[in-house]
Amino acid sequence: MKILGIGSNYVTDLKEIEEKRNNKKFIFSKPESSLAVNCDVDYPSDITSNLIYEVELVVKIGKEGKNISKEDANSYISEIAVGIDYTAADLLNDARETKHPWDFAKGFDGAAPISSFKPASEYNLRDINFDLKINGIEKQKSNTAYMIHNFADIIVFISRYMTLQPGDLIFTGTPAVGKGEIFKGDHLQCSVNGELMLDFKMI
Repeated sequence: MKILGIGSNYVTDLKEIEEKRNNKKFIFSKPESSLAVNCDVDYPSDITSNLIYEVELVVKIGKEGKNISKEDANSYISEIAVGIDYTAADLLNDARETKHPWDFAKGFDGAAPISSFKPASEYNLRDINFDLKINGIEKQKSNTAYMIHNFADIIVFISRYMTLQPGDLIFTGTPAVGKGEIFKGDHLQCSVNGELMLDFKMI
């Protein structure tokens, strides 16, 4: 199973989308061991002191595909969840300065908390609301209409380089504003279209 993510994929103003669609896409990966499904997550204090959260919708691939067409791309999505893309910002900064890979900054144990999945057929993929509350306070909120590269765009792009297989997960980007630092003891709640789907604590 592959876990892939796309960076910088949301805007705050719909007018910005066309301008930014030609920007270079960048994709990163997380190992399967980074997943934490519907459970509390240990704060990784042994490796970082600056942990950053980003709420994202996660799509699961339901069938194998390579060089997938834009017209067919959404048919490869079987299920949808909501998750957090955690980044150890201090490790990421070190990696950027030394031009080393991001693996440890993005792929430590617990770096990818996710909810259970629901069938993609339950959603209008172009109109999904999602949000994150921390300790009861809303921190991030957006709708898939504000994606620079929608689900189909992401699938087409990735499948040019690697075969997508059943069970692969794609973190599809975080709202353009609101990401920030998480602390031990924080309580995170993620909702999709108003339904609470992920509810956990940093311990």
